[in-house]
Amino acid sequence: MSVKGFLGFIADIRGFHGADKRKMIDRAIARLELWRILKCPIEALPTGLKRKVAIAQAILHDPAVLLLDEPTDGLNADQKHKIRMLIKSLNDEMTIIVASRTPEELTSICSRALVIAEGRLVADTSMPELQRSSRHYQAVTLAADTPLDLLALAVLPGVAGIEEDRETPGTVTVLAMPGQTIYPHINALITHRHWKINALNLDPGRVDDVIHHMSQEASN
Repeated sequence: MSVKGFLGFIADIRGFHGADKRKMIDRAIARLELWRILKCPIEALPTGLKRKVAIAQAILHDPAVLLLDEPTDGLNADQKHKIRMLIKSLNDEMTIIVASRTPEELTSICSRALVIAEGRLVADTSMPELQRSSRHYQAVTLAADTPLDLLALAVLPGVAGIEEDRETPGTVTVLAMPGQTIYPHINALITHRHWKINALNLDPGRVDDVIHHMSQEASN
C-alpha cells in the first residue's frame, strides 16, 4: 500500500468522506512533510519515514490525546532530532504521552514525568524537578589534554566532590552541593590558572540516573 493509499484507508476507517477526508489527509501530509513519498510503498521506506507515516495516521483525526511508544527507537541521531521536534510542535494541540526507556533524550520536550517501576507509579513530577533531584544537577564537566589540579577544584565554594572519567583521561566532573552554583567559581579558576580546557559543560541533571535509583528502591 502506498503512503497516500494508507492515509486514505485510515481516513475511511475514521469516518471521513469527501471534502473533510481530503482536508484531514492533506493536513496530516503537510504536518509530517510527506509530499515526496506519497506514491511510495510503505514497506520500501526507511525506518525514519515509516515512523513519520505512523504518526501521520495517528493524528489524522485530530485526537485529544496521542500515545507514543518508543517513538525514536531504532532511529539515527538526525532522525531522532526531527521526531523530537515534531512531537514538540504537536504539543500545543494535544496531550502527548511518550513511553520511553531512554528518558534523557526527552527532557527537552516533556514537561511532566511519570516513573513506573515494578508495576507501580513511583514518581509524578515535573521534568525540571526530576532533573534537580539528580546528584549531577549543576555539576560541571571539564576536559583537558593535561591533568587538572583536582585539589584546587575540590576546595572551591559549593563543591561536593569530584568524579574522574576513567574511560576518558583528562575529563573530570565536579559535583555541586544542593542549592549551590559552582560554574562561576570553576570558570574563574580556569582563567586564573590559565588552564587550556577543551570542553566545559554544565550538567542539567541526569534523569536516567534518577530513574535507575527510583527503580532500585522500588524493587527492594
